[in-house]
Amino acid sequence: MSDETTDPTETLDPSDPSDPSDPSEATESPAAPEPAFPLHRIIEAILFASQKPVSAKELSTFLKGAAEAAKEDPSIACFAKVKAPQLQDAIEQLEKEFAETGRAFEVRESAAGWQLVTKADFAPWLRQLFPENRQARLSAPAMETLAIIAYRQPITRADIEAVRGVAVDGVMQTLLDRNLVRIAGRAEIPGRPLLYETSQFFMEHFGLKNLDDLPNASELRKIPLPKAEPAPESSTGVPPVNDTDPTPSPTPDPQPPQESSTGVPPVNTTDPAPSPTPDPQPTQEGSTAVPPVNTTDPAPSPPPDPQPPQESSTGVPPVN
Repeated sequence: MSDETTDPTETLDPSDPSDPSDPSEATESPAAPEPAFPLHRIIEAILFASQKPVSAKELSTFLKGAAEAAKEDPSIACFAKVKAPQLQDAIEQLEKEFAETGRAFEVRESAAGWQLVTKADFAPWLRQLFPENRQARLSAPAMETLAIIAYRQPITRADIEAVRGVAVDGVMQTLLDRNLVRIAGRAEIPGRPLLYETSQFFMEHFGLKNLDDLPNASELRKIPLPKAEPAPESSTGVPPVNDTDPTPSPTPDPQPPQESSTGVPPVNTTDPAPSPTPDPQPTQEGSTAVPPVNTTDPAPSPPPDPQPPQESSTGVPPVN
């Protein structure tokens, strides 16, 4: 029996899986952790539980916060660095899935973010579920005024009235109370009237992502509309009264009384004084030596002077 010898310089077959010197085994990296749930399922749960739209920034914050709270769980921590394109892809996957399966809700994107909402087709049944949340419809003048503001914002109240041809005080108050419009500032024109624009609630209520989503926005914004004429300033340099933001007029300073040329102050017509009592007229004697009757200050008439007795022709004094 002959002994077999092995050449020490003989190289092993690199394709042999039993070769311990395989370079692929030395550089093999650990496998990536398997996520606990798909990303679009996590986003679906967040949108389902939220009572308001959720933006992409808020979604990233929620995913990062959950990863920091569960650092030891790689299936949760793997979502810490999700980018915005990945979020958009997950949202589109949800929209496609809901549309294909005919779900009663859908993902709606507005200016504030994404939100799960029920479809309008199921409104008759949902109104019975929440009868107290039924809002009154806007009147035709209110809808017309809201459309003018939406397409031509920011706009003053005077310009709105120039377009409609009527006063809009009550309609504007209704839109402000329902939080559909808000005050955007003041116009740089004489009087500095208030400017109005649509609110964030307007965008969410009508499901608009931005104002360009309005129907025929580019065309309706180019149509010339009547504008209010600016109020001219008076010749004294005092600006006209601002009807949109009235301020109380200052009380004029009281003028000091001016003396007349005779040195006697004039009569104050704003504070009338009682008229003086006329002086009594002197008594005038009549032809009968009896003073006339004074009706203003009656006084007893003096007794007549006694006449000396006259003797009669018989020498006997007359009887008194």
